[in-house]
Amino acid sequence: MLLAIALASACATPAAWAGQAPTSSSDYIPGGRIPLLQGDIAIDGELDDAAWDGALVQEIAYDIQPGDNTPAPVKTTVRIGYTRDALYLSFHALDPDPGAIRAHLRDRDTAFSDDWVGVFMDTFNDQRRGYELIVNPLGVQSDLINNATTGNEDASWDGLWSSAGKITAEGYDVEMRIPFSTLRFRSGNEDKRWGISLFRNYPRDKRHQLTSHKVPRESNCFLCEWAKYDGMAGAQQGRNIEVVPTLTMSKSEHRDAASTPWQSGDSSVEAGVDVSWAPSPAMTLNATLNPDFSQVETDQLQLDINNSFALFYEEKRPFFLEGADYFTSQFNVLYTRQIADPDFGLRTTGRTQSGAYGAIVARDATTLLLVPGVLGSRFERLDQDADVAVGRYRHDINENASIGVIGTFRRGDDYANNVAGVDARWHKDAHTASAQFLHSQSEYPANIVDAYARELGDDATPSGNAWRMQYSFGNRNWSFDTWHMDIDPGFRADLGFMGQVGYDKSLVGGGHSWYRDGEAFNRINVYADFDITHRFDGQLLERELEGQVSVQGPMQSSITLHGMTRSRFWRGQMFDERYTDINANFRPNGLLQLGAYFNVGTMLDLAAEKTGRRTMIELWGNANIGRGVAMDWDITRQQMRRDGGTAFDTIVVNAGGSWQFTPRQRMRLTLQGSRVERDPALYAFAVNEKARDWAAQMVYSYKINPRTAVYAGGSYGAFMDDDNPDMFGNTRSVFVKLSYGWQP
Repeated sequence: MLLAIALASACATPAAWAGQAPTSSSDYIPGGRIPLLQGDIAIDGELDDAAWDGALVQEIAYDIQPGDNTPAPVKTTVRIGYTRDALYLSFHALDPDPGAIRAHLRDRDTAFSDDWVGVFMDTFNDQRRGYELIVNPLGVQSDLINNATTGNEDASWDGLWSSAGKITAEGYDVEMRIPFSTLRFRSGNEDKRWGISLFRNYPRDKRHQLTSHKVPRESNCFLCEWAKYDGMAGAQQGRNIEVVPTLTMSKSEHRDAASTPWQSGDSSVEAGVDVSWAPSPAMTLNATLNPDFSQVETDQLQLDINNSFALFYEEKRPFFLEGADYFTSQFNVLYTRQIADPDFGLRTTGRTQSGAYGAIVARDATTLLLVPGVLGSRFERLDQDADVAVGRYRHDINENASIGVIGTFRRGDDYANNVAGVDARWHKDAHTASAQFLHSQSEYPANIVDAYARELGDDATPSGNAWRMQYSFGNRNWSFDTWHMDIDPGFRADLGFMGQVGYDKSLVGGGHSWYRDGEAFNRINVYADFDITHRFDGQLLERELEGQVSVQGPMQSSITLHGMTRSRFWRGQMFDERYTDINANFRPNGLLQLGAYFNVGTMLDLAAEKTGRRTMIELWGNANIGRGVAMDWDITRQQMRRDGGTAFDTIVVNAGGSWQFTPRQRMRLTLQGSRVERDPALYAFAVNEKARDWAAQMVYSYKINPRTAVYAGGSYGAFMDDDNPDMFGNTRSVFVKLSYGWQP
């Protein structure tokens, strides 16, 4: 039913509100009128085209962080205009010391620590969702979606637009051309009103955030502060059709022991095609046939030790990334990595006069389950196909309140999982309130019921509810937050990532901020909260009190001191845990960032059901060599000492480097490894005394744009454990992936 609502909304959208006037904000911040340009503009970083003379001229005049709407420390002049098919912007960014400009050749969406300029656009002028398009002084692009409902900036969206940058003797210049076919907005030939923020990032000893409009410190909705610009009458999107054929070729091999022959693994040549069509400026339809849903670069290595819950990995596949924010809600009921290997997929996303919608339909050749419990969860695979459907619709009652519905549905052979729910959000000034209610009904095959009797309670058809309510307050200096959630033991969201069920939890917390403008350490925050968790039968699972102090200072430094104490239930007993940690990072110059995390205290060894002294230290950082070479590393060591010995000692390493030859060409090397050592004498059951593994991946990419690209790479991995005392290579693979974006 929910899916039908979303699809019906999509079908009705173009006629329902085409040509209607945009909704204005009650707090109107004038920006200006964007004129129609006369003549051509070449996007080359040279601001010498005559057409710029007819553009609207604006200044990025305010320092909003660390300043309090103080005059910007550097001057930035922006020109804006449009043609029938695109929006044009130029930035003339002056700098008193051009040699200090931070600019590197990087991959897309990775230049945020550089100097950069950008335009942020709320094209529906409803203060719900905005585009953020950013360019560094060398023309490297980044683009994000700002979701005011969740407060997140999502870099997974990749638009098709042009940019160029050039460092000059007095600063740097940037030009941008943004086709209207890349954006979604209200249709009609009349004037449109958009919320727009012109932004400059100026990172030196402090990271200065500069805007074209004021942003009060007490504001907790940045998008709501964007100025209002009129214009774009007659903007046309053209045919707005894109076809992207893909071809992926891969070969893998493996072996079970050293000095044995390599065994052929998966070998495939897969062709597929993605089609995107926007029948109106506010609606997008996507279809994919035999899609290549592989990700190009490997996930960051996580070590699953002293942890009873399944690990979360971010989605990296383009089909699911674009428009993902349309499906967000307070509970994570859609985790698209659960749609593992679809034969086909259909998706629609869009906006109405008073809301937004999204729907996904797919046929999945692999059925992945996240089987949750009260104290742990893990993934399981069903050897069967499954039909998948997802629907989401949000209705904006007014500029402060919205309500929504969401549903996820999956069905296979003697298997089904259906989740449906409603949610609401209200925001005004410093106050935000939200709530969500979900109900699920499931059916599982006998082998799953037998294998997970503890989690399923021998019930092949579990059902249950999940609900959450939250209120938060935030102004210039004070913050307060309280929420309660309750999830029944029979609740299942198999297409989501909800790894714990059968509990209720309440939290109350608050904090205070001090601003010390002009001082070396310019901001201080304190925060504390208390939470308590009970099992569905009333058993106390956790009682926790924690607090922290954080400061921001010179060299873009941030230091946080945190402490926690709690009582924790595990396998029929209560255990006391307490620890202190410190987290710090800084940038001594524009080429290097260093960070460290240190944690020490009394923690529970889950496997042994005993507490001990746990220490953990993490060292991370990144460095730039010249314009195009970058390195990054993250090394974590964790140790548990108890009963007179070291129960376990682990190290995890994620490191890599890249060479960006040009804005289009890149070579990336990734290295990962882990080591686990245990003392068998400190465990009442058999454990591996030693285990090690490492892996390397190299990927070359040539990207004309996010749709047209070539990838080629290979990987190699090795491991050892008690049964294989000598490290040996056990996996290796190569792949080539081609894609071409065609716009008829």
